[in-house]
Amino acid sequence: MATLLLTAIGTAVGGPIGGAIGALVGQQADAMLFAPTRQGPRLRELAVSTSSYGTPIPRHFGRMRVPGTVIWSTDLIETRRKDKGRKGQPSTVTYSYSASFAVALSSTPLAGIGRIWADGNLLRGTAGDLKTGGAMRFYPGHGDDPVDPLIAAARGAEAPAFRDCAYVVFENLELADFGNRIPALSFEIFAAGPADSVPLAALVPVAQGMAESVALTPARGLADEGGPLGSTLAAIDQVIPLVCTAGGEGLLIAPRAEPNGEALTLPEQLAEAGRAREETRHKQRAGPPVRAPAALRYYDEQRDYQPGIQRAVGARDAGREQVIDLPATLTAEGARQLASGAAQRARWQQESLSWLVGELDPRVIPGSIVRLPDQPGTWLVRSWEWLDRGILLELERLAPPSAAPLASDPGETLSPVDLVIPPTRLALIEVPPDGSTNPGQPLIFAAASAQNRAWRGAALFAVQGSALTPIASSGTQRSLMGRLAEPLGPSRALLFEREASARVDLVADDLVLSETDIAGLAAGANRMLVGDEIIQFAGADPIGAGRWRLFGLLRGRGGTEPAAARGHGADTPVILLDDVLVALEANLVPPLATSRIAAIGTGDPDPVLATLANPGLSRRPPCPAHPRMRTEADGARLFAWTRRARGQWRWEDGLEVPLIEEREAYIVGFGPPDAPHSTWPRSEPWLHLGSAEVSGLVTQHGPGPLWVRQVGTFDLSLPLTLATLP
Repeated sequence: MATLLLTAIGTAVGGPIGGAIGALVGQQADAMLFAPTRQGPRLRELAVSTSSYGTPIPRHFGRMRVPGTVIWSTDLIETRRKDKGRKGQPSTVTYSYSASFAVALSSTPLAGIGRIWADGNLLRGTAGDLKTGGAMRFYPGHGDDPVDPLIAAARGAEAPAFRDCAYVVFENLELADFGNRIPALSFEIFAAGPADSVPLAALVPVAQGMAESVALTPARGLADEGGPLGSTLAAIDQVIPLVCTAGGEGLLIAPRAEPNGEALTLPEQLAEAGRAREETRHKQRAGPPVRAPAALRYYDEQRDYQPGIQRAVGARDAGREQVIDLPATLTAEGARQLASGAAQRARWQQESLSWLVGELDPRVIPGSIVRLPDQPGTWLVRSWEWLDRGILLELERLAPPSAAPLASDPGETLSPVDLVIPPTRLALIEVPPDGSTNPGQPLIFAAASAQNRAWRGAALFAVQGSALTPIASSGTQRSLMGRLAEPLGPSRALLFEREASARVDLVADDLVLSETDIAGLAAGANRMLVGDEIIQFAGADPIGAGRWRLFGLLRGRGGTEPAAARGHGADTPVILLDDVLVALEANLVPPLATSRIAAIGTGDPDPVLATLANPGLSRRPPCPAHPRMRTEADGARLFAWTRRARGQWRWEDGLEVPLIEEREAYIVGFGPPDAPHSTWPRSEPWLHLGSAEVSGLVTQHGPGPLWVRQVGTFDLSLPLTLATLP
């Protein structure tokens, strides 16, 4: 803009010569006002993996986060699975997809890889665990790396080994979490060599005289994406000044030493012929003033390698700010120190000095820091020239050393939670019916859970001999399961026990139990299987570390009063009966004590096995209730009871509920229920014994219990004690 304006004004005033002068002045003004505000290689805003022919694979040093390049891939692999619907819902067929592919990471060897991000979420954690199904193999990029077996199987004799290129191979990576496509990946990598540093000997391999220990401090990583090596070094030199010398030991490139230690003092300057000493000593200021950079952009290690910016301390120049881009991994403190150092050097670098001496200490070479006999501060030896009258040194004033290290804040970042995928916790249970299912169908469920929410679910299999038959998938929701933290005492299971409580330890700290009221309990809320008893709880208070206090209990639900009467010891398994449980088909998992299932999840090195608990409970009739006895005048006794039906948890209208079994039948026995002395089959809920019959039983067998069991279609109920004879 200034070029056009001043050219027009100069032409109008001074003709063609005036126009040329105006154009020159305008170009200088434009250069000052509209010069590029960012210098150096551009930082990528968390670039993701690509697959483009001709794209160079960068060299990486130290630690970095890189996108990688997909260099080989298979087609998507489709898997079909049929899942049985829950509670009368139809079965569904689901399709999942996986893929195998290779991603090149660096054209220089790597020592290893750390975290991997997929679509912004963690695919691999710091512990080296994949967060989804599949396998991963890493090849560091040496000349003797073997051919990957999967690529060899797909390509045969033409399979490339990709030697001298660090890469990873994903085998059968599950893609359900990524929209059934290969996700956008980025990798945390650690280059071979010194840890968390950028060795200049590796960056500039032609520099033969460099030691391996010479590094670009405080940079902890650097990306070199190709192009002239001089351009890369020039970008580094803006914030980490370099010194380049060539001598008998070859090329040497090293970071400039800080002017803090003892510096050699140059001898007095020689006087040149025809001029006095004071006339030969001179300072020079050439060219336009250099704008001090105001900030530095870098990859922030403390923010998962996202681009960050740190500003230099001190006054700001008017106009647009100058920002330096450095594709290096830094901490916030290190980046601010570099930004402030670059700004301070820019304010001092125009002051130079020519110094003529007759002899020179051999320790003084280009790049050395020296002092002058009567000059303040320190000076950098830029170059030297051997003349017939002495040695002419070109010196540059060094900025004063900075103060103490500058503190800085990298800012906040929402890093994905890195949880190690835990092993699967598995249980196989049979529960009483609730009246909404087929009374002839066993109710068998699988409960699967884990210690944290990183668990991705598990595939369920029926154990049939030595074979595993797929039966269902657990899904990713975790069942609320655990154990009793302390014994739970016996209960008569007749009334709501408002003051009763139980303490349970759930398998995970983040699992939550909910509360309800009396109406909710009547509707069947908060049902929990404790051993072989079903309880309901009204309240739940967290105690800490996964422990909960349950209070307001209803015991012996669903015909499990005998289990409530026994009570339960500590460590008895507990499982919340909700929709998270997976219903299993009886033809695959029969209601037998020998039935077993297995679960295999991402965090399971081996199949997790579970044996059926409470076999037969869903089709066993509940024991009769309300035992009664009446003694007649002649000593005879009439025993009566009330029948019950499976699945009828509530007696809402006081009327008889339909009998679920094929017929009404009972067995009344005297003596031990497992080996009774006498039995009486009955089709009605009563039994009449004369006085002589009662006396004969007691005389022959001694005192003992008289009990009744309801005969069901599939099983007998537990015994109900009617009386103790005599």
